Amino acid sequence: MEAENAVRIVNISKTFGSIVANDKVCLDIKRGEILALLGENGSGKTTLMNMLSGIYFPDEGQIFIGDKEVSIRSPKDAYDLRIGMIHQHFKLVDVFTAAENIVLGLEDRERLSRKAIAARVQQICEHYGFDVDPNQKVYNMSVSQKQTLEIVQVLYRGADILILDEPTAVLTPQETEKLFTVMRNMKADGKSVVIITHKLHEVMEVSDRVAVLRKGKYIGEVATKDTNPQALTDMMVGRAVALNIERPEPKDTVERLRIENLSLTSKDGVQVLKDLSFSAMGGEILGIAGISGSGQKELLEAIAGLQDVTGSIKYFPPDGNGGAGVELVGKHPLQISRMGVALSFVPEDRLGMGLVASMGTADNMMLKTYRDGHRLFPDRKPPNRLAKEVVEELEVMTPSINTPVRKLSGGNVQKVLVGREISANPTVLMTAYAVRGLDINTSYTIYRLLNEQKKAGVAVIYVGEDLDVLLELCDRILVLCDGQINGIVDGRSTSKEEVGLLMTHLRKEESE
Repeated sequence: MEAENAVRIVNISKTFGSIVANDKVCLDIKRGEILALLGENGSGKTTLMNMLSGIYFPDEGQIFIGDKEVSIRSPKDAYDLRIGMIHQHFKLVDVFTAAENIVLGLEDRERLSRKAIAARVQQICEHYGFDVDPNQKVYNMSVSQKQTLEIVQVLYRGADILILDEPTAVLTPQETEKLFTVMRNMKADGKSVVIITHKLHEVMEVSDRVAVLRKGKYIGEVATKDTNPQALTDMMVGRAVALNIERPEPKDTVERLRIENLSLTSKDGVQVLKDLSFSAMGGEILGIAGISGSGQKELLEAIAGLQDVTGSIKYFPPDGNGGAGVELVGKHPLQISRMGVALSFVPEDRLGMGLVASMGTADNMMLKTYRDGHRLFPDRKPPNRLAKEVVEELEVMTPSINTPVRKLSGGNVQKVLVGREISANPTVLMTAYAVRGLDINTSYTIYRLLNEQKKAGVAVIYVGEDLDVLLELCDRILVLCDGQINGIVDGRSTSKEEVGLLMTHLRKEESE
């Protein structure tokens, strides 16, 4: 017997100016199932779910909860209809406890005692397999704990339909498996769970059914047991796409960076990096793994001259004129550039650090080169030409190269940033979460570009969160745990489990 519908979406459309995000989409969500929602960047997945959760209101179409047509004009309306969405970027108040975040905004919170809240939270945790301390402050929580809190928060408010946007983006394999267990428990309890994700192996492992959007249109659905990653990719993209990450053997490797005893202490006295020593070789891809907050971001920023550190960072130029190496510690980015160090950096914060949100693709391309000339007015032809090449090769969805990048989807913003940094012909290329939020087709384009840089003798440093990709792409993987190097392993011979353990358990000899 077919499960009944929890939600029925009929001919939903949504536009933002000239951009059609959703075009007459029809979708059913069944009770007691895990539905995976797939699609390339800009296909309208998150927009569609944002309408279901009350963040956007559709231009046209109907939404039915059960057999009743509803109008969802705010997140409060969605909660009243037992719909809760856990966003990719958490919406928690850091200085509040878990319990305070859970009841924040509830009209009857004044009448609830801390004891009653804690008892209800404990009941939810025991029922579904969560581990939440109601009295713990959010700023003391790991990424996994924050995500757990967000899920408990929507369950506390009675949600029967849960939407998770990129739920495993920053989780270790062990944390991901724990989340999947919780999702299966929710499904067994009759909840409807929708996951938006780009990780096809996770779709195959945890979902019951897959629905695919392409360029705002509903393409179709398939039972997970009747499909495979290749078929799903072809369905998303509309053509055959090879799902093999190339990993050529490193040839003629040469040391480009030598990091020795690198340490970083934050302004509030917390040691972020502790005595890091390693080398990055031209002609190889060095992966950096670690749970969120282990120092990956700060390490790349230190090399780029954006952090005040102690220790040594030496750069060895291709022409060999650096002799014993050019010291980068104490130099800011402009000084490093003027020293002739060909270093490109794709930061984690795309719009805060990487690009200027109010500027178009062409003007953001010019940011790398505008100091090179001596004209009163910069030559706009080269950046315009480069912008067009990046838009075409990486399939950036933008009305024009002059459209402000803040108006683009997160994935398209990332394409602009990666394309610009690679086009600068670096000898050291550092990327922090280069494919975060990118669809599988574009992700494989980025992997191909990184391998082309590797073949050209560039030292590529790749900070990633998907261990499957790290193990397929990288020659060596440096694992950070609590700001320390907990191991450097061979990408070809290590396992996901070994890297996951190194990410979460500091070796005794290191900690002592």
